[in-house]
Amino acid sequence: MSGYRVWAPSGLPEVAPGDDLAKLIAAAEPGLADGDVLLVTSKIVSKAEGRIVRAADREAAIDAETVRVVARRGPLRIVENRQGLVMAAAGVDASNTAEGTVLLLPEDPDAAARGIREGLREALGVTVGVIVTDTFGRPWRAGLTDVAIGAAGVRVLDDLRGGTDAHGNPLSATVVATADELASAGDLIKGKASGLPVAVVRGLPHVVTDAAEPGEGARAMVRSARDDMFRLGTSEAVREALTLRRTVRAFTDEPVDPGSVRRAVAAAVTAPAPHHTTPWRFVLLESAESRLGLLDAMRDAWIADLRRDGKSEESIAKRVRRGDVLRNAPYLAVPCLVMDGSHTYGDARRDAAEREMFVVATGAGVQNFLVALAGERLGSAWVSSTMFCRDVVREVLDLPAGWDPMGAVAIGHPAQEPPARPAREAGAFIEVR
Repeated sequence: MSGYRVWAPSGLPEVAPGDDLAKLIAAAEPGLADGDVLLVTSKIVSKAEGRIVRAADREAAIDAETVRVVARRGPLRIVENRQGLVMAAAGVDASNTAEGTVLLLPEDPDAAARGIREGLREALGVTVGVIVTDTFGRPWRAGLTDVAIGAAGVRVLDDLRGGTDAHGNPLSATVVATADELASAGDLIKGKASGLPVAVVRGLPHVVTDAAEPGEGARAMVRSARDDMFRLGTSEAVREALTLRRTVRAFTDEPVDPGSVRRAVAAAVTAPAPHHTTPWRFVLLESAESRLGLLDAMRDAWIADLRRDGKSEESIAKRVRRGDVLRNAPYLAVPCLVMDGSHTYGDARRDAAEREMFVVATGAGVQNFLVALAGERLGSAWVSSTMFCRDVVREVLDLPAGWDPMGAVAIGHPAQEPPARPAREAGAFIEVR
């Protein structure tokens, strides 16, 4: 008969700093057998490690444990902590600890799990799996559940990709979080307030690794930043997109998804504009033929201008090479300004100011566009060159006479991470009156 059993040993004493958890567990449950999985609440691991601070230091403790703020709403912070876990308040907890104190998560939950596993092998001569658990909330789901934050001797993930289901359909995305499922099963027995910090699962020996194999640990369950589609809260995502918006001048050969660019255009046209107008147009050059046709015509016009300026052929060649950022990009967009809906005053000063308003609105739209591209994980470089040969651009791209090209945006996947942006103190750009 298939199945498994879960129980919580009683008799574990209150854990104090310096206690040997493996010896305490062995004394409380001497009947552990090969293939059992031990589920250990992180609180007692933290207590044994002395990860206890005064409650007055809670905010400072959260700050110290935080690597990155994921989302913030009022005093609540969802953060990534030093262990790579994304959770409320970095896992700093005031429950199940003495009044006036809070507990930090274990220093290294995987290492703690390995220590308990090795200690139980020495104390009882058994090969078990160990999972250190903690309580998590989850996006899109109400309620809390226990998950694995540390593991040793357990196959934490069951990768079914490449197999088939009962109907013969291929499994292409199924990776089962076995360690989390075990953690939640144990929590049903331990509970949150019953004083039972350890549970044992028996009957699933296939999830336990050999004695000499510690397993990859629960760290393997933390999704990488590259694969995390929901990495940030809304306001944090906006700020990070602004930070990610960098000028990129070298791109890979990877094609650009036209849908990503169109979503960026949709963000661009939400920018503010005068008189309820829509002064933006985006010409998307998706074929190599259209890109090279425009760039060749622009290059010829630029060379002619430089020769009229008396530049040497060597100087001209260097300048043209510096413009290769557009030629090397797999995708180009040409933002254009249109003055539809603008007012004519018959006064040069006011008419000039009217155009400036439309130019500013177009710049706001292009900024939205660049930030949205960064949010799509695309690099970009806004280059002014089309503004110097607008007639050529209009002719090559067959644009209406009233469309004014406002540079060109090179788009693609960055060939390398841009260097760190030098810090700028906002106060240096502020005047208060």
